[in-house]
Amino acid sequence: MNPDPLLPEQLYRHCPLEWLEMEPGAEKSIESRPFGQERALEALAFALDMSGRGYNLYVAGSVGLGKHALVKKRICTWAQKQEQASDLCYIHNFDAEHKPRALVLPAGTGRQLGRDIDNLLEHLLTAIPDIFKSDEYRARRDELKQQVEDREEQAFADLVERAREIGIGVVRTPSGYTIGPLADGEFITPKQFSELPEDEQQRLKDNIETVNVDLKETLGRGLRWHEKLAKDLKRLNREFLHLTLDERIDWLRRRYQRLDQVQDFIEQVRRQVVENADDFRAAGERAQKEGVAAGKLIRAREFTHYRVNILVDNGDARGAPVVYEDNPTYTNLLGRIEHESQMGTLTTHFKLIKGGALHRANGGCLILDAHRVLMTPFVWETLKRALRSREMKIQPLELQMGLLSTTTLEPEPIPLNVNLVLIGERWLYYLLKTHDPEFKQLFKVYADFAEDTARERDSVAAYARRIDALAKREQLQPLSKEALARVVEQAARLAGDAEKLSLHGERLADLLREADYWCRREEADRVERAHVQKAIEQREYRQRQWQERLQESIARDILMIDTAGEQVAQVNGLSVIQLGDIAFGRPSRITATARLGSGKMVDIERESELGGPLHSKGVLILQSFLANRYAASQPLSLSASLVFEQSYGPVDGDSASLAELCALLSAVALVPLRQNFAVTGSVNQLGQVQAVGGVNEKIEGFFDICKERGLSGEQGVIIPAANVQHLMLKDEVVEAVRAQKFSVYAVTGVDQALALLTGLEAGAANAQGEYPGDSFNGRVQVRLRELEENRSRMLQRDLDRLEPEPSRSESTRDGPPDTPGGDSY
Repeated sequence: MNPDPLLPEQLYRHCPLEWLEMEPGAEKSIESRPFGQERALEALAFALDMSGRGYNLYVAGSVGLGKHALVKKRICTWAQKQEQASDLCYIHNFDAEHKPRALVLPAGTGRQLGRDIDNLLEHLLTAIPDIFKSDEYRARRDELKQQVEDREEQAFADLVERAREIGIGVVRTPSGYTIGPLADGEFITPKQFSELPEDEQQRLKDNIETVNVDLKETLGRGLRWHEKLAKDLKRLNREFLHLTLDERIDWLRRRYQRLDQVQDFIEQVRRQVVENADDFRAAGERAQKEGVAAGKLIRAREFTHYRVNILVDNGDARGAPVVYEDNPTYTNLLGRIEHESQMGTLTTHFKLIKGGALHRANGGCLILDAHRVLMTPFVWETLKRALRSREMKIQPLELQMGLLSTTTLEPEPIPLNVNLVLIGERWLYYLLKTHDPEFKQLFKVYADFAEDTARERDSVAAYARRIDALAKREQLQPLSKEALARVVEQAARLAGDAEKLSLHGERLADLLREADYWCRREEADRVERAHVQKAIEQREYRQRQWQERLQESIARDILMIDTAGEQVAQVNGLSVIQLGDIAFGRPSRITATARLGSGKMVDIERESELGGPLHSKGVLILQSFLANRYAASQPLSLSASLVFEQSYGPVDGDSASLAELCALLSAVALVPLRQNFAVTGSVNQLGQVQAVGGVNEKIEGFFDICKERGLSGEQGVIIPAANVQHLMLKDEVVEAVRAQKFSVYAVTGVDQALALLTGLEAGAANAQGEYPGDSFNGRVQVRLRELEENRSRMLQRDLDRLEPEPSRSESTRDGPPDTPGGDSY
């Protein structure tokens, strides 16, 4: 019995206007609900509460669902309830300059410490020169120097007196000391010395040597006195330096008494200032002379190592940090070590260490795009290494690759405490889980964003409220109830299901913006249903050039599609072409051949390597169905072939298997099929018709061809009954059905489709498996038996030909064979 065509009400499910209304007081509760994403947001909350131990999160879902915005909003809400993250700083390592030390300080402390150290340096650069200019310091310094000078003068005078007593004179000259014999208190000339007796000359020589030894001893004592003076002056400098330094240092110690790392740093600064007080003195005096502020001096290279390099300052943050890194390169994530050019040479120091996104997010949450992370070289492995070791180690990428031969810094690693959220598509998650053993250990939580939600009264009301909220946020014109209803209906169309609503927020926002454009263009006060419809139609118009080219090819009979008449073994199949954001249906002619054979079915698409595995599976199912229904107790003496005519690209999917089966059975039974129908649907081995995708686009694709050639009232589309709930057809299709110019039939089995296509009763098998002879199935059964009988006769004839002919003696002998050798008696 032929099924009835679907009613217009079954082809498009309108949104009742009363569903858009909401009970008083319910709006706030609806706005606070996640609206279809409860599962994903519960997974997000679980991952955030299970911080650490590999409970990082992968958020999956297609583009346009609003994953980034919703995830970031929820994470920010969570972060505001958490404690402030620590400040991260680096300080100079006075013991090993190439290994800067890390400081992890309470929020705001890093900024405070840096300011206090800078204030200390500014104070010292001003105070130290003033101290050394004070009268008290100069008096004590001069006193120490005078004591040494007096001792030197006395020692030299004693030396001169001792030398004079033995006739030797000692005189201090600018170039040194002169020692020589005296006569009447005056130095004798060399001529006078040569005229002296030899024993006198020898005596004077011995005395000169004695005075020379005494002079060396005196000069040695003077050197030791100067060494002692240098120590005394240094002690004096420290004594006066402590007068201005100790008070500031003690204040810093009290200020940071609970931070052991800072205490150590303050002590190191104190020692270095004391040891390098002359640098402060010289720089301060130079600044005073040149009129340069002390604040500028602390940025000089010689004072850099006293300061604090603040990588992350969380002093002004509220709660834990939430960081989204849009460009997750190696340096943007893990930080970098910069360099300065001095005299043509690249140099660096701890102040040139810069933090990355991991540092900024430490103590909070870091959000990354999974695809960008994996596409950026060296980032994925480095990120996993940081998560495994739970520490951030800033290293030049060249060093990790073994390409850096110059000396660089080795900053101390910083402990890592971060919740990492990767946002990407589902296929990427399963790819990582399959091929990366570490992924499942580091990302133990999976949040899958839903693509759609149930189309119920509550959800529709919530959907409408979100539409209004989006319009207000975008400053769009208000929407009437009819316009809201049309947007809801379009959301169902986008979901491909009349009982679902698409959750792709970006598509919804684009539709509202474009409807607002047409509303303002008409100078209307609010968006009406017609404006929404106009936006939908114009978007399709802008993108349907290829669809029109295809329809033109069919209209000009370049692509051969019949919409009237009957043909044996030929049927109109339907497929969907997806080009970017637009999908449209494409009718295709499917033909089959059937002849005597050994039961082999040839899929020409597969043989030509154009058929995909799903299509090949569908063809094999047809072969099984054919054998099971019509040749369960006998061989299937049939060879058949199937092909999509004029297909010049890959063919995949099983949504054409119902059409292929109808074409195949028509070829077997030699019964023509009506060409005014197009067929879509998948079929199983039992002959049941199964649901397929893109049913709306497929119906509309065939309708457009029929409309171009003229609607006769006999054209229609056969679809699976399971797809009726998915129908959200265009208005022109629904109106054509209402005017009985086009039909849509829903079938549950192949027999119903065959009855529509042939006009014959499909027929039901009796207890012996026999079909009525005048039914379609009976004709198929009769034809298969004929083929089997023909095959059997051919095999028997071949066997007869192969059987050997009997010999002449055997064929003419009536009695026993003659006895060889003569007579038997």
